[in-house]
Amino acid sequence: MSDQNRIPQHVAIIMDGNGRWAELRGKERYEGHAAGIEPVRASLRAAVRNGVKYLTLYAFSTENWGRPQKEVDSLMELFCQSVISETPELVRQGVRVRMIGERSRFSEKVRSYLARAEEQTADGKILTLILALNYSSRSEITRAVRKIAARAAAGGIDPAAIDERTVSEALDTAEYPDPDLIVRTSGECRLSNFLLCSTFPRCCGPISPKRSSTAHWPSTPGATGGSDSLSK
Repeated sequence: MSDQNRIPQHVAIIMDGNGRWAELRGKERYEGHAAGIEPVRASLRAAVRNGVKYLTLYAFSTENWGRPQKEVDSLMELFCQSVISETPELVRQGVRVRMIGERSRFSEKVRSYLARAEEQTADGKILTLILALNYSSRSEITRAVRKIAARAAAGGIDPAAIDERTVSEALDTAEYPDPDLIVRTSGECRLSNFLLCSTFPRCCGPISPKRSSTAHWPSTPGATGGSDSLSK
């Protein structure tokens, strides 16, 4: 089988270990998040170079709101700064930015920056970068059920006609193919409420990512000069 045939169409990454990376080096946790930007760049370069069509990054979960307010605030500011600094390069590479998750809890500033990134990269044809922000599978499923219930209440669908396709079409991920490869850094082997509807039928087990790395996210090979090939 050729290397090209081994390239996954959709790669999803649980970027774990920023805080632990910082703590091991005597740094503030927000410094770990800032250091995590370079492996994002490296992952994008590798995905574009190898012909991956979709890259989903678990960037901020619904559970992350429970972190110290200082850390949450720094993450929001880092996101806004990254939109400003990274969007021109994403446009150059032909990357389209999209989001899955619930936007309403973010501040108006964050929502406007996200909308700007989506608008400015809308013509990207090479790769779709899907940012999972304020995302969890439970939240996604809950919102999908609400959409379907509203349709049923309005007479738009017969409850007896609701099937797997109905549910799939109501999910945040409806327009994207299921991931072929899931990677989690920091040595953890669990999905942590990430893309459960898309991954359960194809995953090695109900709670295990398809590939786990012991490196913390900021130390991921490719961000530090190592190989960033996706064809292994």
